[in-house]
Amino acid sequence: MRVLGVDPGLTRCGVGVVEGVAGRPLTLRAVGVVRTPADAELGQRLVAIEQGIEQWLDEHQPESVAVERVFSQHNVRTVMGTAQASAVAMLCAARRGIPVALHTPSEVKAAVTGSGRADKAQVGAMVTRLLRLDAPPKPADAADALALAICHIWRAPAQNRLQQAVAQNRLQQAATPRASKQASHHASKGRTA
Repeated sequence: MRVLGVDPGLTRCGVGVVEGVAGRPLTLRAVGVVRTPADAELGQRLVAIEQGIEQWLDEHQPESVAVERVFSQHNVRTVMGTAQASAVAMLCAARRGIPVALHTPSEVKAAVTGSGRADKAQVGAMVTRLLRLDAPPKPADAADALALAICHIWRAPAQNRLQQAVAQNRLQQAATPRASKQASHHASKGRTA
């Protein structure tokens, strides 16, 4: 599975491509940052992020895109910019029919380090170790994007099994009332005949 991880941000949007399957060594395909000037108009910054992500999608052809789920922060301005960059990444993937998964920062930290409260240095160190790199990717946004991709590769099989089980359960529940209705309909028909 090839996954593009996106750590959304208006000034620095981390991007990283990791390939592999759960339980096997993973391979780094590419890592970087899509940057926009802080003094540029918001619309232009979003266009620059879109163009950057489109370029990564064209070049690396991921099977899935993993984006950090935006969570509440104290600084509303920061969370708005993060949410806007996140929406651009999801839009770019959806336009191509590429599945998008959202992972919270604590889910990513727990998957990569074993602790949902790990700091940036711990995440960077584990990404370095898991991908057999010489040094942690810089800036931290790039390492976070790789951590998102790793998290998705490891979590996707379990999430898919869970989604299939839920879907199967819904089908069974939907079929049960119909079967009951049909049985009672046949029973009432038999009484009137």
